[in-house]
Amino acid sequence: MNVDLQLEPKIKRAAGAPCCEPVVRPDVDREKAARLAEVAKALGDPIRLQLVDVLRKHAGKVCVCELVPLFDISQSTLSHHLKRLRAAGIVDSERQGLWAYYYVLPGALEDLRGWLG
Repeated sequence: MNVDLQLEPKIKRAAGAPCCEPVVRPDVDREKAARLAEVAKALGDPIRLQLVDVLRKHAGKVCVCELVPLFDISQSTLSHHLKRLRAAGIVDSERQGLWAYYYVLPGALEDLRGWLG
């Protein structure tokens, strides 16, 4: 494959002058980018990603007592991960007596899915 390049002599540009115009600009505004980054950051931990995977596959709300045996971590560490997912708006919970039941919020991953798609 031959490529013909037109080489031009280097020309010194004025201080502060851009070297070239951007070819592509972001489609995502800063606010949406911050939201996508928050969701991506929350999913950036393998345990949290697996938690969301389990909760997505479950037909309803999952008791935290069902989640603890799935992971080789303490219940308090699991609660920390669930708290991070709640803060990112990915999951929510409902208390019933002593137990908390977790579920993925409908549409919580749609923006990220749409952007990645």
